Amino acid sequence: MRIIGITGGIGCGKTTVCGIFSELGVPVYYADDRAKAVMMEDESLMATIRCTFGDEAYKNGELNRPYLAHQVFGSEEKLTRLNAVVHPAVARDFMKWANAIADVPYIIKEAAILFESGAYRTVQQTVLVTAPENVRIERVMQRDSISETEVRQRMDSQWPEERKAQMADHVIVNDGHQLLIPQVLELHGKFIG
Repeated sequence: MRIIGITGGIGCGKTTVCGIFSELGVPVYYADDRAKAVMMEDESLMATIRCTFGDEAYKNGELNRPYLAHQVFGSEEKLTRLNAVVHPAVARDFMKWANAIADVPYIIKEAAILFESGAYRTVQQTVLVTAPENVRIERVMQRDSISETEVRQRMDSQWPEERKAQMADHVIVNDGHQLLIPQVLELHGKFIG
């Protein structure tokens, strides 16, 4: 079974693209969503996060995402420390998920920082979802109810699209003008072929 990695900057539409693959019957692992879940399920990881970022990292038994985001976005050192403990836990979770799947030609691992984290080395092919920066900013501001400054902070913690495009095997353009479904269907045909 092949593993296809799908990535792209914040607000590019990775989830929408993965939803189309999912409708085609392709199992999709959402690394960012699972990271949030693992940070609530893995007691050892939770203890490390508390130790590193303080007890405020969890509030009323829940991950205090606004606090943690405020801590790491804008601080490369703190973001690196968080990623250093979360990524191995998510990698273990992914392998457990992948090993439980059988009889499919390929699976998808969706991850915002597939290239930055080095996780691209664990997949056979990569797909980059792109969108113009102004479109991405608007999408995230509406989706997360945050300011443009906050969106740009998060964007600054990711590689620029140009750098990712140099490493990607395939690119899907999600600019609101080009149709997504034909682009996904073309790749799906390649992946099952």
